[in-house]
Amino acid sequence: MSLLPRSCRCGAAATAARRLLLGPRGRVSGSHVCNQYRASGSLPEGKKEFLQSGPDLQDFVSGDLSDKGAWAEYKGNLKRQKGERLRLPPWLKTRIPMGKNYNKLKNTLRSLNLHTVCEEARCPNIGECWGGGEYATATATIMLMGDTCTRGCRFCSVKTAKNPPPLDPKEPYNTAKAIAEWGLDYVVLTSVDRDDMPDGGAEHFAKTVSHLKERNSKILVECLTPDFRGDLKAVEKVALSGLDVYAHNVETVPELQRKVRDPRANFEQSIRVLKHAKEVQPGVISKTSIMLGLGETDEQVYSTMKLLREADVDCLTLGQYMQPTKRHLKVEEYITPEKFKYWEKVGNDLGFHYTASGPLVRSSYKAGEFFLKNLVEKRKTKAI
Repeated sequence: MSLLPRSCRCGAAATAARRLLLGPRGRVSGSHVCNQYRASGSLPEGKKEFLQSGPDLQDFVSGDLSDKGAWAEYKGNLKRQKGERLRLPPWLKTRIPMGKNYNKLKNTLRSLNLHTVCEEARCPNIGECWGGGEYATATATIMLMGDTCTRGCRFCSVKTAKNPPPLDPKEPYNTAKAIAEWGLDYVVLTSVDRDDMPDGGAEHFAKTVSHLKERNSKILVECLTPDFRGDLKAVEKVALSGLDVYAHNVETVPELQRKVRDPRANFEQSIRVLKHAKEVQPGVISKTSIMLGLGETDEQVYSTMKLLREADVDCLTLGQYMQPTKRHLKVEEYITPEKFKYWEKVGNDLGFHYTASGPLVRSSYKAGEFFLKNLVEKRKTKAI
């Protein structure tokens, strides 16, 4: 899950209701509630209407805290002006992660000393992916080779160092063991960049896939890899490991590569990685991802999508870039859900086997649901 993203925030209406229901120490106060309602008679009409249309106590009890206002009515700025920091629009506000499956996955990860890009990149979808969605397919993206990267991309919150700690030789086995305990149908393996290693960690990837397939031959494995500094032998090692999906993210349009990514990465190198994976393993499905909202134009996005199809990339995800901390690149524009729908149609028209496009979509977002559903449909129609 490149990613992210990223803190969850409650809406203004939820905040207002919380102040209404809780006393000064965060406890429910009957007299405080009465006083607030009595005082409401002196509130301006607009404030009264705001409070009345917000969530009530039952909404908090049921957990339904969705925004009751229409997204189309949002009046905030979507494009950044000089010196401005954009406010988060309502369609990008997510729930606090919780639930039985979420806690189970988190506890297993900690006990086996494993890392996920979901946590390290502060992904906004962690509660939904780990908890399972409409199809109850829980998807976690395991981050191999530690939690420290040798590169410093300006969009990513994963910590960096020139010489990260050595690899854990037990990690491939422990990863397979954890995934077997979860009973997942689809797993995404990714990693930090390890330019300090001769093969960039390709052998580590291959061992993990091998252990997974030994334990469960039916599990679908996606590897979201670094560019291995353009080392095609390393790409081959991963592509021939028995994986089902080879993913590598181009991240942004060619014109913004230098601004967004580490200088050691570039669009042409990423394209070579994706093309070579399919050359050595024609049956593998290739996948990449683009972040929007970094200042790219529509023409640049369309041109990039065409280049990816010409490189025979099968699957594409498009999502909203969200500034992880103040030290990272600012969001230049918040793309509306309607515009993401447009890009999804463009992707389908260009011939991608599937295009996942939405504000909260990430390269590994709900991979089991998005990919498995589409893969089955394509195979039924003999499109793949």
